[in-house]
Amino acid sequence: MAFNDVLADRIRAEVARRGDISERKMFGGLAFMAAGHMLCGVVGDELMVRVGPRNYEACLTKPGARPMAFTGRPMTGMIYVSGEILETALPEWLEQAFEFVNSLPPKSAKKKTRKPAS
Repeated sequence: MAFNDVLADRIRAEVARRGDISERKMFGGLAFMAAGHMLCGVVGDELMVRVGPRNYEACLTKPGARPMAFTGRPMTGMIYVSGEILETALPEWLEQAFEFVNSLPPKSAKKKTRKPAS
């Protein structure tokens, strides 16, 4: 699945000043990681945003928001935001995601495992 490059560039511009941001292809789109935690992403033309379980219900009442049901079941704490609302509300949604991700404990570095030689 392709993702909206314009939206991805807008996210890059918004998160660039935060530091420790990386990108990874996930969910058929592009995910942005903050300090190793998934922050948000672009799937098709929609913003995928991690708001956390505590803010999930309140965020779903906002314009353009809907549950993220990637596997057919809603993923509590993750929502999609679409439509013209992103023209003005993108910074607000990203701030919501940073607020949640910054509340998480630091990710520990994964050890790389080597496959045994055949």
